[in-house]
Amino acid sequence: MLSRYPAVGSHLESAAALGRPGVSLLGAWWDGQLVGCGAVKLVQPDDGGPAYGEIKRVFLFEAWRGRGISKALMQRLELLLQIQGVTLARLETGIHQPEALALYRGLGYQPRGPFGSYVADATGVFMEKCL
Repeated sequence: MLSRYPAVGSHLESAAALGRPGVSLLGAWWDGQLVGCGAVKLVQPDDGGPAYGEIKRVFLFEAWRGRGISKALMQRLELLLQIQGVTLARLETGIHQPEALALYRGLGYQPRGPFGSYVADATGVFMEKCL
């Protein structure tokens, strides 16, 4: 991410944050080899708004892209939310990730404004999907 965006515009969760309660982290495996990952963080807004899942860290090693693995990861993350009764998924990505943007649009994610603690910036793209 730091090769595409300035550090100030990067919203990567730390490994410790991904280990907290309310976060599900999935690995994508192919013939016993870890080829990617994705996470979803359950968020209950302080303002009493509806709970949502924030999709985080959907990554695939370059050699494994274009095989539908990211789509399968996203569908599993969405399923985890639905099992918990959560009907809204949100994410933040960036303008320099056309493959990710195409994936999210293809899965039905729609543009929206910043959410949670995010603020609008020149490189951020915010999206959501009703599950």
